[in-house]
Amino acid sequence: MQYTELINELLKYVLPSAFMLILTYMLLSNFMESEDRRRRYSLRKENAKIALPLRFQAYERLALFLERISPNQLVTRIPSKNLTARQYRHLLIKSIQSEYEFNLSQQMYISEQAWQYVVTAKSAMVGIINKLAAETSEDTDALEFSKKIINYFMEMEALPTKKAIAYLKQEMQQEF
Repeated sequence: MQYTELINELLKYVLPSAFMLILTYMLLSNFMESEDRRRRYSLRKENAKIALPLRFQAYERLALFLERISPNQLVTRIPSKNLTARQYRHLLIKSIQSEYEFNLSQQMYISEQAWQYVVTAKSAMVGIINKLAAETSEDTDALEFSKKIINYFMEMEALPTKKAIAYLKQEMQQEF
């Protein structure tokens, strides 16, 4: 009898204490989770204020890059006087590559698919210039080669750079 009374007496004090302990733990853990979510939301909101202008700038810079490597811009920007077609091809590709390297960090601010469009456009431009150079005789001057480039791209239905710019615009409009 004495043991049962002792157990009953212990249960009178232990059970409510255990219940209060469990209740306190649940309340504190719920409060901490709520505070953590609030803090993460606040951080995301602050980061969005900082990141949004950077993302806009990335889209702008990549659109500018694609415009600068488009055939008309590229050929008019890089002088062809007193050069052979081979030398001019080298200058064109070097210009495209340096523009690309200058904008390489912008991939951090856009989607993977948008970056793939940019890389594909750059590679297509280099590939087409190389193809046209291979079809041109070595004694051709750079002016004739530049005309060949312009004519080739004018015959294309859609330039690779225009496709990439259109995708960048579409993605930017969807996100913002």
